[in-house]
Amino acid sequence: MNKAKKTGDQLAQVRFLGILQTLKEQRSVTVTELSEKFQTSEATIRRDLNWLDQQGKLNKVHGGALALENVFETEEPNMTVKVSLNAEAKQKIGQYAAQLVVDDDFVFIDAGTTTWQLVESLKTTSASFVTNAVAHAQRLANQGLEVAVLGGQLKPVTEALIGTNALRNLQHYNFTKVFLGMNGISKAQGYTTPDLEEAAIKQTAIDLSQDAYILADHSKFAKVTAVKVADLGRACVITDALDDSSYLDQTIVHIASSAEFESKRNNQ
Repeated sequence: MNKAKKTGDQLAQVRFLGILQTLKEQRSVTVTELSEKFQTSEATIRRDLNWLDQQGKLNKVHGGALALENVFETEEPNMTVKVSLNAEAKQKIGQYAAQLVVDDDFVFIDAGTTTWQLVESLKTTSASFVTNAVAHAQRLANQGLEVAVLGGQLKPVTEALIGTNALRNLQHYNFTKVFLGMNGISKAQGYTTPDLEEAAIKQTAIDLSQDAYILADHSKFAKVTAVKVADLGRACVITDALDDSSYLDQTIVHIASSAEFESKRNNQ
């Protein structure tokens, strides 16, 4: 695959995910709206909608598309695509989560683009860290923080270390806090992720922690992927917005853009 085609495919993936996100929020959208949003031609948008309709991701109608009633995702975008999605929201979530880390903590940080923003936002601290993400470990070390890396098999799509060795290494620890990324958050199915081995790491980290936090932007709500990690009550959620307040009946949700966060930041 040449470089131009690879770039084109990545841009298409960004549009696909953006279209589905827009439908999740609005339930319907027109070709004209999407053309303006992504600054591309209406012909390109129509091709995108045709493809997504064929994949069972949406219902294409004349002049636009309608959302499906239930969103179930079987594929996971790579890190290049993920990093461009809801970037501002992820930054707010990471900044909020960083305020929760204190000097005596022993912390596990999962791989992912939202947990990366937590790593980026950490201040000087005597807390210790464990991670299954090579990039996260390098960044933590460059910040002068104490960090250990789980050994294991590298999953290229998420850049996470997974597998039997990673799980065995993880089970040696007990954490005061864990921070995990998640692909889906649903009232019925709980926290979900597409990969069985990544789910095992997340499940075990929650079991080994005093306090577990799921870092997930608003697009992850009402979404289900293949493997269940835990029920909602097993962890708190840190997000940028919550439209459905009934989630509060099952778990604690912190809103990163709330006055609580602003007060924390102003008191630093």
